[in-house]
Amino acid sequence: MADEPQPIPVEAYFVGDHITHLVVVLSTDTIDEACVKVADMMVGRRFPARENATYVMTVDGKVLPGNLTVADSPITPLGNVTVNFAS
Repeated sequence: MADEPQPIPVEAYFVGDHITHLVVVLSTDTIDEACVKVADMMVGRRFPARENATYVMTVDGKVLPGNLTVADSPITPLGNVTVNFAS
């Protein structure tokens, strides 16, 4: 049971937006996968899509490695995360 993915709701801010969104990520998601979940809420809707875009996530101003899982990161339930285009 401990290996089963656990839902973790986060307050996600996409750089340039004026609001946050409640997004549910899984404990087994990588940071890269979590970034895509956040971006899916905004890119193509509130921001123009970029071909082959990649994203970066920060928590408390620190960039999280894309291969890190949410469970192994400093992300907490209802914590704040910031996502931006990587370049």
